[in-house]
Amino acid sequence: MSEPESSTASHQNYRRSLGTISLTAVGLGSIIGSGWLFGAERAAKLAGPASILAWVIGAAVALTIALTYSELGSMFPKAGGMVRYGQYSHGSLAGYLAAWANWIAIVSVIPGEATASVQYMSSWHYGWAKALYDGKELSTSGVALASVLLLVYFALNWFAITLFAKTNTAITVFKVVVPTLTAGALLFAHFDTSHFTDHGGFAPNGWSAVFTAVATSGIVWAFNGFQSPLNLAGEARNPGKSLPKAVISSILIALVIYIALQVAFLGAVPDDGLANGWGGLGYTSPLADLAMAWGLNWLAMLLYADAFVSPSGTGMIYAATTSRMIHGVQENGHLPKIFGKVDAKTGIPRPALLLNLVVAFLFLAVFRGWGSLAEIVSVATVISYITGPVAVMSLRRLAPDLKRPVRLKAMPVIAPIAMVFGSLVLYWAKWPLTGKVILLMAAGLPIWAWYELRKPFVELKPHLKAGAWMVAYLFVMAGISWAGSKDFGGNGHLPEGWDLLIVAAIGLAFYYWGVASAWNNPSLDEVRRELAAEEAAASADAAGAAEPSRV
Repeated sequence: MSEPESSTASHQNYRRSLGTISLTAVGLGSIIGSGWLFGAERAAKLAGPASILAWVIGAAVALTIALTYSELGSMFPKAGGMVRYGQYSHGSLAGYLAAWANWIAIVSVIPGEATASVQYMSSWHYGWAKALYDGKELSTSGVALASVLLLVYFALNWFAITLFAKTNTAITVFKVVVPTLTAGALLFAHFDTSHFTDHGGFAPNGWSAVFTAVATSGIVWAFNGFQSPLNLAGEARNPGKSLPKAVISSILIALVIYIALQVAFLGAVPDDGLANGWGGLGYTSPLADLAMAWGLNWLAMLLYADAFVSPSGTGMIYAATTSRMIHGVQENGHLPKIFGKVDAKTGIPRPALLLNLVVAFLFLAVFRGWGSLAEIVSVATVISYITGPVAVMSLRRLAPDLKRPVRLKAMPVIAPIAMVFGSLVLYWAKWPLTGKVILLMAAGLPIWAWYELRKPFVELKPHLKAGAWMVAYLFVMAGISWAGSKDFGGNGHLPEGWDLLIVAAIGLAFYYWGVASAWNNPSLDEVRRELAAEEAAASADAAGAAEPSRV
């Protein structure tokens, strides 16, 4: 196994400079990225006016899961926290699968944000701009421009976390003001209430379409940003208080903004745009196109500008958080030592930044459209979610002695509900997309095998036993998706309605199996020692500071 030269020393190189406001800005800035530019149209295309409820469901799912991660984040205020919790509760196999899913979900957002900016730019009235996007994916020139944006995100993260925080807070203010202004302007410009009842009614494609919109239209993509503050926990000044406030506040503020945008979009679509129903929508730059349609040229110009600011702000945040995730994966023992190094002068994990830049370029080359990236990110995100509910209750059983600055009495109820929600969203994503992303999860196993299969079997066995539930979960969910009702892309072997009950039951069964499988593994022992050492050092510092007052 690859071990860092000094895990504790490496983490001391991070600067604890982020307060509640900065962390909330990080969360809100991650949630309000390209999702607000495209999400309203994609959700309406799938679910019609019922897309409003899709945002509420998506926020409920994210909030429930975020509560489990808030307790974990406050317990372990370490960089790249989201990739560590499964390792602490279940050892290397489950920990690696969770980390891989989480990393894939986050690192692919970075090229997605760059793609969104270029896609909006293609609506400009210039020949060279229109050549950037062909209606389905970026052209060669579009990919080149998106690549330049990736380099900008990388450069802004290369220098210092304080520069990142100052830049991001300013960008987030802009990102909140512009969507709010957009919703208000569209509502006043044109609001046709008949759109909520005509063209097939409130839910023209049925409720299954509403659930699929949650999973694939960019809603999960958007709310996934709640985890960015958790991945920067190593740089939080007071993680016990600031992390849960930042996570919950960012989700609730974003929900209000997204609902306002969705309502405004639904009422502002011109009648000729609905000639073929909601499913016939096909805007390249949805909100800007509507602004132009109703003579709001000033708003269209503002949206074209924000199409760079909002996605770029999110891309910049994700470039920062993914580098901390890579650091966490390295400390878990599944990457070479170089990716665990943090520059002592700036507090930046620069080798990890470079690795993520290379991977972002690869994703950009393969997935050239915002929609295709949104689908991949959303499903990978849901897979990464399932470890939070299991890990939080597992660690309550294994390590009741560990300090929990955030501890909800209702967590024994919240955790299984979060697992059911995650399982349902994974099923709603539809076959064959679910199968493709689960296969992508399996593609990461050779890296785990490279580091782990060299161990003696007697040492490896408990890791395999503790992680079996997660491997089985992925295979079972792929099978259920394949056999599911035709409403969700399956082969119709499971009747409509009963399929959702079966998925919920499977989610609960794997939740209890996962909690029962947790064990007191070496990673948990090590983090116990680290936390004890940090607490002792903090007590010594406090005693030293108080000493002169007695003289």
